[in-house]
Amino acid sequence: MSHILDRPAWNALRTAHATLAEGNERARRYPPSIVPFAAPADDTAESLEALENLPAADEAMALVEANPIAIPPRLTVVSEGKLVQMIAERPYQRISDSRIESLTEADAAEMLALATLTKPGPFTLRAQSLGTFWGVKIDGRLIAMAGQRMRQPGFAELSGLCTHPDFRGRGLGTLLFRFVAGEISARNETAYLHAYATNAPAISLYKAMGFRLRSEMNLTIVTPRQSA
Repeated sequence: MSHILDRPAWNALRTAHATLAEGNERARRYPPSIVPFAAPADDTAESLEALENLPAADEAMALVEANPIAIPPRLTVVSEGKLVQMIAERPYQRISDSRIESLTEADAAEMLALATLTKPGPFTLRAQSLGTFWGVKIDGRLIAMAGQRMRQPGFAELSGLCTHPDFRGRGLGTLLFRFVAGEISARNETAYLHAYATNAPAISLYKAMGFRLRSEMNLTIVTPRQSA
C-alpha cells in the first residue's frame, strides 16, 4: 500500500491545501508565486495531459514522488535529483524561548533574502501562505528561521530552516528545529522533512535530532516543451 507521503504534493493539494490548489481532479499545483510543486492524480494519460496544461510557457514545476516520475510528452525535464524524506520518530515536546517570534507578512522580504542567501529550498515572498514561520532576530535583523510547508492529514512538513552564515554555531538552527517540530506535534500531527540525498551532514543531524529515513524520493523539474 502507498503511504500518503509518497506523493506529498498531490495529497496536500487535495486535502489541507485544497484552497490553494490550481487545476482539477486530474492534476493540481500550487500557485507558482507560492511554491513550484505540482502533481498529477496518477500516471494515466488523462492525468498527465492535465499536468501538461497547468504551466504557462515560461513556468517551471517541481514534481516530487517516491516512485519513478512519469513525464508527459509536452513537458521537458530541466533537472532531476534524489531526495530523502525523513519523519519524526516520536512527538516533540512544545518548547518556549523568548528569542523566537512568529514572523508576519512584514518580514517576507527579509525572509526571502535569508532563504536566497542560505538556499534551504524553494522559497518565495508568499511562502507564509503554506503555514506559520518563526524566526530569531538580533537588533531587529532576521538571522534564523524555520516553518511549515506542505501539509497532509496527520502530517506537516518542517521546512525553510536556515541561519545566516554570520550567526551559525550558536545553536539557533537546532532551537528552531525543535520549536517547529514541537508546534507540529502540539496539533497531533507528525513532522517530516525533505533533504537532498547528497547532503550527508544535514541527514546525520536530523537523525541525531530524532528523525528517521522514511523513503527515498525523486525530484524532477519540468517546463513546457518549446515548439519547433
